[in-house]
Amino acid sequence: MKIQENISLKPLTTFGIDQKAEFFSVVSSLDELKEALTLSKQNQWAVFILGGGSNILLTRDIKGLVIKLEIKGITLVKEEKDQLLINVGAGELWHDLVQFSITQEWAGLENLSLIPGTVGASPMQNIGAYGVEIKDVFDSLQALHRETLEMHSFDSEACKFGYRESVFKQTLKDQYVITSVTLRLSKTPNYHLEYGAIREVLAANGIKQPSLRTISDAVIQIRQSKLPDPKEIGNAGSFFKNPTIPATQFETLKSAYPSIPGYPSTAGIKVAAGWLIEHAGWKGKRIGNVGVHAKQALVLVNYGDGTGEEIKALSQQIQADVAKKFGIDLQPEVNFI
Repeated sequence: MKIQENISLKPLTTFGIDQKAEFFSVVSSLDELKEALTLSKQNQWAVFILGGGSNILLTRDIKGLVIKLEIKGITLVKEEKDQLLINVGAGELWHDLVQFSITQEWAGLENLSLIPGTVGASPMQNIGAYGVEIKDVFDSLQALHRETLEMHSFDSEACKFGYRESVFKQTLKDQYVITSVTLRLSKTPNYHLEYGAIREVLAANGIKQPSLRTISDAVIQIRQSKLPDPKEIGNAGSFFKNPTIPATQFETLKSAYPSIPGYPSTAGIKVAAGWLIEHAGWKGKRIGNVGVHAKQALVLVNYGDGTGEEIKALSQQIQADVAKKFGIDLQPEVNFI
């Protein structure tokens, strides 16, 4: 394990913000992770765990040790008649895992294609897209306690999954490092085609009988048409969560704005945050080095030299305008550091 000093995190985050790590190390095994945490404790360094850098906004330099988690590996744990369990290292890229599962004809992840980030971060956020969330295929995860260096296993109930939420963003925040995730996939596909434009894209591509590959390709096509490539322009994908509001409030808004989209949920009506931002006048707006993407209002972008504080300020202006116009409070999906 090598410790480096004063390292720029710009190439390691999708927003491309030029903030520095006081100390930096890449760990590729459980032993190296324990060594890094022990060294941090001895030196009284704060610890920051970095995965794919796709869901964070750096607003400052990071004091202490930044640990880049690169524990890899995909292992078939158990195979049954119709299902199988796989254990995946936290440092594997999520999209690579999805594509690998498709080559193996393992079903369940295809709708989650092209989501950025690593496998270790996926249960923290309970990532989801096009009618599927990781909790739908989740079996358990393995995590190292930062203080005791003891390994613990968490099942779905212990993770307390919610909409883009888990216990690791709440009561157990910064207490554990997720080292691997065990997923339950299927040998018999159960296609989810009812969300977004998947059916339309399949039809446009002349696909009459969907497959894991064609569904994945359709999702990739949809995402690429809406979301900018972080390699070309800095962004973290969807910046805000889709808010859920009472049905009575939605009906009032619907009478004033007939085109407002809403989807019933257990807690009320889920409203599209992108629609709210666009109809508050922010789509395509640029302020200095940062702005709102021209094709997808849910995406805030860094045009090259923007700072985390500029993006944070932009997000707060958007929140204020949406609250003033629609009476809805938007909550960031991105984590501010």
